[in-house]
Amino acid sequence: MKKFTFALMALLAATFTMNAQQYVSTEPANRNVILEEFTGRNCGYCPDGHLIANNIMANNPGRVWAINVHAGGYAPTSYPNFITNDGNTIHGGFSISGYPTGVVNRSTSAGQSRSAWNNLSVQQLGQAAECNVAGVVRINPGTRVATITVEVYYTGNSGYDQNYLTVAMLQDSIMGSQSGMTGNPAQVVGNQYCHMHILRDVITESAWGDAIAPTTQGTLITKTYEYTIPESIGSPNGVEVILDHVFFLAWVSERFQGTPARPILNACELTKTFMTDEPIYPSMGDLSQAIAASCSMDKDFKFVLTNIGTEALTSVKYNAQVAGNTSEFEWTGNLQSGDNTKVDFGMEIPFGTHTGTLNITEANGQPFEASMSFTAESQEWAEAEFLGETTNIKLYIIQDQWGEQITWDIINSAGETVAQGGEYQHLLGSGSTQANIENIENIPTDECYLFRIYDSGNNGICCNYGNGYYYIKDANGNHIIDGDGNFGAMASHLFSLKRDHTNIDENVAVNNLNIYPNPANSKIFVDGENVSVVEVYNSLGQKVASVEGTENTAVNVASFENGVYVVRVIANDGNVVTKKVTIAR
Repeated sequence: MKKFTFALMALLAATFTMNAQQYVSTEPANRNVILEEFTGRNCGYCPDGHLIANNIMANNPGRVWAINVHAGGYAPTSYPNFITNDGNTIHGGFSISGYPTGVVNRSTSAGQSRSAWNNLSVQQLGQAAECNVAGVVRINPGTRVATITVEVYYTGNSGYDQNYLTVAMLQDSIMGSQSGMTGNPAQVVGNQYCHMHILRDVITESAWGDAIAPTTQGTLITKTYEYTIPESIGSPNGVEVILDHVFFLAWVSERFQGTPARPILNACELTKTFMTDEPIYPSMGDLSQAIAASCSMDKDFKFVLTNIGTEALTSVKYNAQVAGNTSEFEWTGNLQSGDNTKVDFGMEIPFGTHTGTLNITEANGQPFEASMSFTAESQEWAEAEFLGETTNIKLYIIQDQWGEQITWDIINSAGETVAQGGEYQHLLGSGSTQANIENIENIPTDECYLFRIYDSGNNGICCNYGNGYYYIKDANGNHIIDGDGNFGAMASHLFSLKRDHTNIDENVAVNNLNIYPNPANSKIFVDGENVSVVEVYNSLGQKVASVEGTENTAVNVASFENGVYVVRVIANDGNVVTKKVTIAR
């Protein structure tokens, strides 16, 4: 079942000259760590395990790598199906009693709870390693052939005459469902979960590795594999293997102890490069849409442009095609062989979710053909208008019984979080509901916002556990957005808080229109022809009075607090005049 075409091993004695060693260090070092996390998309607590593993990696950059092995009862075969034969083999080699469960450098025969991973990692990181591991993966994007070279150098003596070298391919950034995904909100994108470091394949002949020897101090072992990266892995409901999103790990384990080869003596991530023998060869990857609130059909995207040819890349013409529309672009610069850069582009996207295509048509003035698909989304938005620079809004969440599963946030056009909340309390009565009111004050106007509500149980806030729902009101009590509780893992809404920029004239006398007195006490009078409506707004932009207009309109303000108000007069022809009026007693 393996895809590699050959494996070459050179065994070198301690007397071997060191100039043949290219990648691996010969200096003694401590162990790096492989954390194999047994997980599944139907496991509600697994995102918390993902978060713990991510934090361990972040605290030990370049020394700890998590491998998410989807196997067991919580790993479904629906799309995206992450189950692999190698993953099932590794899962079966350890005693697994729950999910998420992990083994750290295979230092235990049974899976350990997520609360133990950090301490086990610290212990392993502090141990001297018997060997070092390093190497490189060169991928030809045209043929999808990866040439993998791994070097193992023994800085000490292994306790066993034969060890085992494993090379595995992992993949990042696979979008799909995940129970309990709000336990790791950094990987939630829209209503999906961004799955990371997923085991896709083991390159070596066995999932437990290929035997290597001798294992004595001073030995350098080199193994080379050619591996054709599949277009898709998984059956049924296989997942596309995107070259830009894969990476390769290599590790050496000591010996077979029962079924698995363990413990792991040392590990590394192999350096990945894309290279061809062609002089001009631009490559595209990691194309994504900006994650921010955008109350417009103009959307921003970015992708990584890599020069995998042998000559410098100075210009690239490309186009983006979405929903029958094509936009043309050009990049210019000086990109040396092997280098990459981020390229931004923007285009108008019709409402809805679309599959687009990015096409390179010319490179360095010569015709060139390359393309990749991407997803583009444009969401409709609600609008509300206010007079002030800031306003207040209220969020109402009528929760179901499982309030502890509910969270929410609001982000602005810069992608910044301006408000967030949850979790809420668990209700005792089956099917119970309860209203939660969130006051969001002094939120800037003239801005677009994205509201997102999450349910970690992936079943919304409705139905069998209480008929919940949610809505947002503006400062005038008008509904900006409304949503029912049947939204699964997440729902989102765009809304725009617009500011009325009508010019304020402190000495209004237009078409015989007069607003007086100023300051006012109990009443404000508006004299003039063709007055349709007179409105009064407080300093927060809230409409506090609205009176049908006459030739001599009176607005009762006796109950208003002292302060500055804005009187807005709307004429029959639609013209608007405003004036600031102070109420003082």
